[in-house]
Amino acid sequence: MRTPPLTAGALALTALLATGCSGGSDEGGADSPQSPAGVQPTASPSVTAGIFMVPGESRAAITYDETAVPEGATSDVQVRTQEGTTFVQFTGTGLEADRDFGAHVHTRPCGEKPEDAGPHYQNEQDPAADAETPSTDPAYANPENEIWLDFTTDSAGAGTASATVPWEFREGEANSLVLHERHTATEHGEAGTAGDRLACVSVAF
Repeated sequence: MRTPPLTAGALALTALLATGCSGGSDEGGADSPQSPAGVQPTASPSVTAGIFMVPGESRAAITYDETAVPEGATSDVQVRTQEGTTFVQFTGTGLEADRDFGAHVHTRPCGEKPEDAGPHYQNEQDPAADAETPSTDPAYANPENEIWLDFTTDSAGAGTASATVPWEFREGEANSLVLHERHTATEHGEAGTAGDRLACVSVAF
């Protein structure tokens, strides 16, 4: 589903958060993230906001491809968990306009190199996968067992996506959100792949 353009209010909110902080999927508006169906959070969501910078200038939000994710683009990641359910939403502004992005939660924090973020976080880990051979088996690499946040930017370079899964992250094992060059593949042997890593946001999920 293509994400509707963000309102001016949503862009202002994201920019405000970015300057004040450092650090299948469903797609929705960014003004106020919606709670997962049937979940009534008892506390405010965890929010990680930042401004993308080149490696060496930031460890919180890093761009590896300044065409797709220019310096100064913003990110906003919101997370809610309750009673075994997790909701994650990503909102970006200032990205390359009118293009597809893949996005997934990864196991390690962002680093100088795109591969530093490690493989995708999986609720049920693929026993055949390792650090050198990431999971591409659709039995494990799928949007129910991982967090996939594919989205398409509008003409202003803004986009948002959200996902809800019936599990919670294991403490300390999910540490970043990585933006990729295309939407995520689902076929056997390619499942979970989305091309080059364009940018990374460190998030302590």
